[in-house]
Amino acid sequence: MSPLHRAIHARAGELAPALAAFALLLCLFSGYFMLRPVRETMGIAGGVENLQWLFSATFIAMLVAVPAFGWLNARVPRRVFLDWVYLFFASHLLAFAWLLWRIPDPLWTARAFYVWLSVYNLFVVSLAWSLLADVFDRQQAKRLFPAIAAGASLGGLLGPLAGGLLAGHLGAAGLLMLAATLLLPTLLLRRWLMTWRATDGAGRPGAETEPPERPVPGNPFAGIGLVLGSPYLLGICAFVLLLTCTSTFLYFEQARRVAELFPNRTQQLRVFSLLDFTVQALSLACQLFVAGRVAQRFGVTALLGVVPLLVALGFLALALLPQFAVLAVVMVVRRVGEYAFIRPGREMLFVPLGAQRKYRAKNVIDTLVYRGGDAMSAWLKTLLDAIGLGAALVALVGAGIALAWSLLGWRLGRWHERGITAQEVGP
Repeated sequence: MSPLHRAIHARAGELAPALAAFALLLCLFSGYFMLRPVRETMGIAGGVENLQWLFSATFIAMLVAVPAFGWLNARVPRRVFLDWVYLFFASHLLAFAWLLWRIPDPLWTARAFYVWLSVYNLFVVSLAWSLLADVFDRQQAKRLFPAIAAGASLGGLLGPLAGGLLAGHLGAAGLLMLAATLLLPTLLLRRWLMTWRATDGAGRPGAETEPPERPVPGNPFAGIGLVLGSPYLLGICAFVLLLTCTSTFLYFEQARRVAELFPNRTQQLRVFSLLDFTVQALSLACQLFVAGRVAQRFGVTALLGVVPLLVALGFLALALLPQFAVLAVVMVVRRVGEYAFIRPGREMLFVPLGAQRKYRAKNVIDTLVYRGGDAMSAWLKTLLDAIGLGAALVALVGAGIALAWSLLGWRLGRWHERGITAQEVGP
């Protein structure tokens, strides 16, 4: 075994697919994080006091997008479904590039782009992880997913760096065109991974048996029915809702503080880029050197339960010392924990499930439930601010939510580790 095999816990025949999966996430996240600072400045440009409306608009967009996704999923073979969706989003990136080129600084285009990118990133990432949950079995996922997820963090490092270097030459429109181009290599990587799954990966213990040449059956709303009929999937839904609640509380407070402390748009862009760079650098280090060892030794339970507990402690620190530096540290801890530990752990929860739950139910949770949680949390934060509870009391509410999130993470991890029964999965 080579040092690289040992570093990522890969066994014979697993290095090439692990690297292909790593590269797929690298391309996706490089493009997204190139555009993320642009989205954040556009959100502030529309007024921090209006962010809850953008979150609500994103949720409404999800209500339209999820049934359309389900309709297409029932008609396009799983083998090429990712290609169709990614090419669809690439065409939208090119359309926004044209709009920004023709109308450089329009308020409503900025708001539309904010909502669209919030839909785009969840769909492309959810579908990528559905593919990986399809390709790798349970044991492979536990060993390889933390290292594979490092591709997302490396993309999160390279994307803002490339965006900062090229923005002056290409402008926002050029960055959108470059992000669309980065979707193209993912199509080749998807093809290679599905071929490996059908040949070298076939016949492994716990391998998915449903042929990828056929579409995933069901009506456009089948994913919602699968979620509602499964205690296990409802538990994942609750976990995601608590995650979004804590992240939205912190996100709104970050936007408010940045708008107050850094009124210049260029300064805001630099602050968001610096935070993104710090988060991705720490995430990459944790994914390569820590998360895999934690998953191997302590299992999915530790991946899902420890980070929310740290976030609860962070909220308590904010209640005692409500300063921007403390907020920045808590934001970094939450995001690093999500990318390096929670995201791989959450994806492992879907590996033992069938194709319908990996593609349909998972997509509902990753998109509709996630953005619904964002919208609900945004209005809850707005209500708490409106009734004048004060930053300290709001932070205490956040600590309580994070504690419930941690307890549910431990529960889901134990559910997964002992094996999920047919009754828990649902009909």
